[in-house]
Amino acid sequence: MAVFDANDIVEVAVRIEENGANFYRYAVQLTAKEEVKTLFQLLAAQEVKHQETFAKILAGMDRNAPPEGYDGEYAAYLHSYVDNRLVFTAKAFTAELAKLRNEASALDFAIQREMDSIHYYREIRELLPADRRDAIERIIDEEKEHFTKLSTMKKRLGC
Repeated sequence: MAVFDANDIVEVAVRIEENGANFYRYAVQLTAKEEVKTLFQLLAAQEVKHQETFAKILAGMDRNAPPEGYDGEYAAYLHSYVDNRLVFTAKAFTAELAKLRNEASALDFAIQREMDSIHYYREIRELLPADRRDAIERIIDEEKEHFTKLSTMKKRLGC
């Protein structure tokens, strides 16, 4: 098992946001409805901004192990979480995208990924230096807004 330090954890966040932006760009092609296209385009742009924020956080961090109750505690937990819950490898991401056929499936996929991201960011928030936590809080708030917008759109479309 690979052992993460705080830098590795933030690198995963950069990848999550990159994949999120790629997904939303792809999802634009799955819908004919302009309101859904517009939403996906907006969310893609916001995911790019999140990616840039995490990249800045990463650039300002020293390489060191995160605080934990015992050696490898957070590393083991986050490694397992990433492997089992988050889609960020190119192969897994491509396989998931291939299953999407329409707006409803794209919205469902997006809603689940936003919730996964919120959970992950809440977990990593405490592993980061205190001066970096406000940026994570802002991203969590924006991811919650993404979830709400996607859920509202799904409800409006009746799917």
